[in-house]
Amino acid sequence: GTERVNEEGAIETKVNTIDIQSPPGENKEPKVENVGVVHLTHDRPNTGNKGGVLAGAAEAATKAVLAIKDSMSGSNK
Repeated sequence: GTERVNEEGAIETKVNTIDIQSPPGENKEPKVENVGVVHLTHDRPNTGNKGGVLAGAAEAATKAVLAIKDSMSGSNK
């Protein structure tokens, strides 16, 4: 692949690969197509945000589940 820094400061890694799609039904040839995939890596070391967006979403989901669990069990902390 190739790498470059885009206008927003993210690292773009371009990778060439193959997309294979099998149509429904029997005895049909799969469709093979050359495609390119771009991975973006955002480097923000000074934000204090460890783990990025997914870690924040996981933390929010955990808090929501615990709140529901507490309300169902009758424990109000």
